[in-house]
Amino acid sequence: VINPWDVMLCVSGTAIACENAIVVAIICYSPSLRTPMFVLIGSLATADLLAGLGLILNFVFQYVIHSETVSLITVGFLVASFTASVSSLLAITVDRYLSLYNALTYYSERTVLCIHTMLVGTWGVSLCLGLLPILGWNCLHDYAACSIVRPLTKSNVTLLSASFFLIFIIMLHLYIEICKIVCRHAHQIALQQHFLTASHYVATKKGVSTLAIILGTFGASWLPFAIYCVVGDPDYPSVYTYATLLPATYNSMINPIIYAYRNQEIQRSMWVLFCGCFQSKVSFRSRSPSDV
Repeated sequence: VINPWDVMLCVSGTAIACENAIVVAIICYSPSLRTPMFVLIGSLATADLLAGLGLILNFVFQYVIHSETVSLITVGFLVASFTASVSSLLAITVDRYLSLYNALTYYSERTVLCIHTMLVGTWGVSLCLGLLPILGWNCLHDYAACSIVRPLTKSNVTLLSASFFLIFIIMLHLYIEICKIVCRHAHQIALQQHFLTASHYVATKKGVSTLAIILGTFGASWLPFAIYCVVGDPDYPSVYTYATLLPATYNSMINPIIYAYRNQEIQRSMWVLFCGCFQSKVSFRSRSPSDV
């Protein structure tokens, strides 16, 4: 009998894969989208694309191929993909902070080196965490060590949850600092012009609201599952695991909307890629992550 929750995870994975495949295709197709900011967005889209494919493969292998080895590989693939997705979000947050904090030196070789270092660290750590179940950190032969996500052990899931909480705290701190910088810039403009114009007030309020939506969406998606991984027990009904895991997958569905489809350059490249009829005389404008 097919579990309806597994069907919903598979449908979610299909939507995630389709959305992010378009973003990856657009960034690879457009030479203009090769700046550090879009490289990080491409990394996020690639991680979410792999996560969506992992959810589809997990459904197929769960009901078609019953193999412990395949189960370990699929779970490891999902762990690596979702870890890369969350880590890419942290890298994007760091990039946005640097674009405001070091605005004068942002477009330098040092920034490019920093971005490449973050990408190597993001995917290196994600790959290592994804290999842990395959290399023996699993509970296939010890049910007492299992977590709510079989065949991951309790210690493995605790490590993943602790890593998420650390990333969430760092992102929260960076976004608070970004809000302070934005408000400080608005105050400096007000002092220079002797008053804060309505447009500046609206732009500042919109920027702070956008940051709140980004962080709120990320926390609402992942916090329930991360908390349940720590306090949950494998003997609890599996519906609790599905009910917290499904919203976590929605974060990968929302990411391309927040970070990609709202961007004007990506919107234009999308028209060119799929229609080929939208030819604007206006060239691409180099934007910083703080504009997105």
